[in-house]
Amino acid sequence: MKEIVKVENLVKKYKDMVAVKDVSFSVKEGEVLAIIGSSGSGKSTVLRCMNQLEKIDGGNIRIDEDEMVKGYKKEKPIYNDKEILKKMNLKCGMVFQNFNLFPHKSILENVTEAMITVLKMDKKQAEEKAIKLLDKMGIQDKKDAYPCNLSGGQQQRVSIARALAIEPEILFMDEPTSALDPELIGEVLKVIKKLAEEKKTMVIVTHEIQFASQVADRVIFMDKGSIIEIGTPKEVIENPKEERTKQFLQRYLERV
Repeated sequence: MKEIVKVENLVKKYKDMVAVKDVSFSVKEGEVLAIIGSSGSGKSTVLRCMNQLEKIDGGNIRIDEDEMVKGYKKEKPIYNDKEILKKMNLKCGMVFQNFNLFPHKSILENVTEAMITVLKMDKKQAEEKAIKLLDKMGIQDKKDAYPCNLSGGQQQRVSIARALAIEPEILFMDEPTSALDPELIGEVLKVIKKLAEEKKTMVIVTHEIQFASQVADRVIFMDKGSIIEIGTPKEVIENPKEERTKQFLQRYLERV
């Protein structure tokens, strides 16, 4: 399996605070990688750096053969050309914690937006593709509704359909269930599980530990901006080696 993403010695700072310290990992085609850790551990920041929503301060990120940073000058990263960054971005789909849907557009318009404006697809063709994706998400009947008329779980499924519409090589998900009521979490996890079964390459930041152990091929546990452990769910979740991982999972198990 080819390597789709490679993160090398990633550093992200906010003024004097180092949010991500020297983080390195890779993701292969068809693999599901889950990133777990407590709030403030840097897991969402890593995802935002990969998706170019945050500028990096050190290291590099590669998607296929393209690199985000082409060199360094006085320890400052020099970003690659705009065309390459755009090409990298188009290979990535992003699902946000709070859905990020356009409130003034219908569900169908939300899903077709990027296909029409970014991919320059014909409107009719974009709509046909969007309806198929909404059908896959089990919400085709909501195509003419607006986000405010949908439950959180339905909105998140629209968000997933929108991310899939540009046919990304990799799907990033940032806490896809954390804004949902407990009874709505299951319907979104079911959709993500199905994508995993279809071998969709995904990086999922999640606090749903049981879900991570079921769908992920590998799990990263982060703490204070660093990777503490990386391995299969059996290695990291069921048999953690590091004391910090054990403490985190123990606290999680006590809450459940």
